[in-house]
Amino acid sequence: MRYTGPKFKLCRREQVDLFGAKKYNIKNNRNLPGQHGANMQRYSEYGKLLRNKQVLKRSYGLSEKQFARIVTEIAPQYSKNNKVTLDTALFQFLERRMDSIVYRAGFANTIMQARQMVTHGHFLLNEGKHNIPSTFLKPGDVITVKKALTNSPLYAQLDSKAKAPSWIKTNKNTYSVEVVSLPVAGEIGVNADVLKVIEFYARA
Repeated sequence: MRYTGPKFKLCRREQVDLFGAKKYNIKNNRNLPGQHGANMQRYSEYGKLLRNKQVLKRSYGLSEKQFARIVTEIAPQYSKNNKVTLDTALFQFLERRMDSIVYRAGFANTIMQARQMVTHGHFLLNEGKHNIPSTFLKPGDVITVKKALTNSPLYAQLDSKAKAPSWIKTNKNTYSVEVVSLPVAGEIGVNADVLKVIEFYARA
């Protein structure tokens, strides 16, 4: 089940800005949530792996079921069939989700907003209606904002100077983004160690 509570509470719990928006900056409140939040916890090795896993999962706004399936089923199968490392495959599948692409393209301020936009049918995928944020996109796929929404305040102020990662090409004039290649691990920062996430599930 996906977490639907206060997002800032999650950032305080993990001690990082999970969502990349100013309102989730924890610098002004580093206390852990709860009655005894001021007392920083010490974790066992397993606990450290768990927290690392939670950070990555929450950064992409996924439920445990969704995240575990990518880590333990989808990425390993792709890794085996395409001879890429498991951590690379995992990163690529997280970034190839439609909501991730919308977020990286600068159409949304957070991954949660991107998911909501997709779910509400704001975009076309390859010129067809599509509202499933978990869809994995591939090179050549094109997302376009519906014409009726291009004058919406949500999209009217798109930052033409926002830097998108190399695997997507954003056209702010046509309100579209094309996936031009597979995501490149290491090009963008993530708040967690992907290898430790894999280790967590290997121990489970």
